[in-house]
Amino acid sequence: MKLLRNFAFYLVFYLGSIVVTSAALLAIPFGREVFRRRVSDWSGLQRWCVVNLLGVDLRIEGAPLSEPVLYAVKHESFFEAIDAPTLFDTPAVFAKQELFAIPGWGKAALAYGLVPVAREAGASTLRAMIRAAKGAVADGRPLVIFPEGTRVPHGEVRALQAGFAGLYKMMGLPVVPVAVDSGPVYHHGLKRRGTITYRFGEPIPPGLPRAEIEARVLAAINALNHSAST
Repeated sequence: MKLLRNFAFYLVFYLGSIVVTSAALLAIPFGREVFRRRVSDWSGLQRWCVVNLLGVDLRIEGAPLSEPVLYAVKHESFFEAIDAPTLFDTPAVFAKQELFAIPGWGKAALAYGLVPVAREAGASTLRAMIRAAKGAVADGRPLVIFPEGTRVPHGEVRALQAGFAGLYKMMGLPVVPVAVDSGPVYHHGLKRRGTITYRFGEPIPPGLPRAEIEARVLAAINALNHSAST
């Protein structure tokens, strides 16, 4: 059954992705909102396939807030990255600058309103990033960042990227940490049945010292590390 579930997942999700992402790119000339809906369709396709074809139980403890905040999300697999437009309402996600150089994808990412993050950013690049982020907040969009900077194996605690604290300081927004334990289920060639849980933490106010905000976010996004799906 595991092989059959995976075969169905890869067939439907990847063939469907070709159709939906092609439709999204074709939708760009028809306006940003039309394009964003197609991107949300792709995100929704992944979630449908994970729940209905892989047989994964998705649990969400808590919910996004209505006011502007910065969501700091644990990153264990591609699941939560692709799921972001389904979990949040048209999120502005901080993504590595290198991804925007991918033909097709880079154009689509900018059209959706993702925010490029340059690891070796100069002052002008940093200012442009903050302008883009503040523009997204002005449009009522939530900000989403994966502060570890890369996928981290389930159960492993890794220090946050240095840029997170700087972004927190410059944006002046509360931070909502979001724990997720997708690794044991999704971060494999052969996906597994089990449970993926999102856990929204309590909002952390702006203006805290760097050491305190990093410690609180790190603890909160790793709150599900003790649990393992089978």
